[in-house]
Amino acid sequence: MARKGLIAKQKRPAKFSTRRYNRCRLCGRPRGYMRKFQLCRICFRQLALMGELPGVTKSSW
Repeated sequence: MARKGLIAKQKRPAKFSTRRYNRCRLCGRPRGYMRKFQLCRICFRQLALMGELPGVTKSSW
């Protein structure tokens, strides 16, 4: 789980635009972030397996 202080710090407007960084909108994790879904890889997988992400299917070949 992400630290509350770092999540609050990220929500403030950055002094310079290059200092901004992405965090998962559910858990606040900064690593393994997918821009298209605004989720980290762990939350993405959980939501995809539950079928809550439209257009995402498990691959099979």
